[in-house]
Amino acid sequence: MASKKSAPPNAVYQLKITLRGVRPPIWRRVLVGDTVTLHQLHRVFQAALGWQDTRLHRFTVAEEFYGEPSTEGFYRVRDERKATLAEVAPAVKTKFRYEYDLSDEWVHDVEVEAILPVTPDQPLPHCIAGKRACPPEGIGGAWGYGALLEAMQNPRHPERTRFARLIETFKPEAYDLAAINQRLGKLK
Repeated sequence: MASKKSAPPNAVYQLKITLRGVRPPIWRRVLVGDTVTLHQLHRVFQAALGWQDTRLHRFTVAEEFYGEPSTEGFYRVRDERKATLAEVAPAVKTKFRYEYDLSDEWVHDVEVEAILPVTPDQPLPHCIAGKRACPPEGIGGAWGYGALLEAMQNPRHPERTRFARLIETFKPEAYDLAAINQRLGKLK
């Protein structure tokens, strides 16, 4: 389902998104307009972090859950398409949580670092900084990712065979700001 276009922003939010439970830290710093909905913000986070958007997600803001409402009623959340960033995070230092792949439990801590004025020709959304590659999908959460990193370092690790393909292809330190912003540019 395509998301509706945001109203022109009144302010630019600088957000830091940090993946919880992994070492060394994986994070991104992004700029987004204050009028983006949480649904649009989910798409920004997917592009900025490198997730594939194949799993369930939700936001937790002040103990309220936001996400895609379930027609079956199993998953009770407020509709993320109806809540804007400015409404749920009105001030600097506001923190909230973004969870992706509810079975692997990838939890991201999100903090509003700054609320800036809108400047002409500022690309939004836009990633301005970050560290390390996002873990592979379906790896088994922080525990599975930790096992992968250990297997990459230790030729005798018991999980080495299981991770053989990833050991050859996955680069945990890889971080390509230009590629991230190219993905973000496609969201506009």
